[in-house]
Amino acid sequence: MWEYIIPILTLIIGLVGGFAIGVWYLKNQMTNMQMDEKQLQQIARSMGMNLNQKQLNQMTRRMQNVKPGIGKKKK
Repeated sequence: MWEYIIPILTLIIGLVGGFAIGVWYLKNQMTNMQMDEKQLQQIARSMGMNLNQKQLNQMTRRMQNVKPGIGKKKK
């Protein structure tokens, strides 16, 4: 009986642990991400938008001011 329970438990623990580590790593990478104006312009063009210099400066400032956890509701 234990020869069935232990592999199933290790699989579940491994999946949960791997998911948690993956989420942590992705959040860490997103907070450290830096984009220059050329990259922002390229992303905007891929979405069908053409940004002028004023809009590009606004986007750059917004990207620098974004902190993790913004957008979550505070009670």
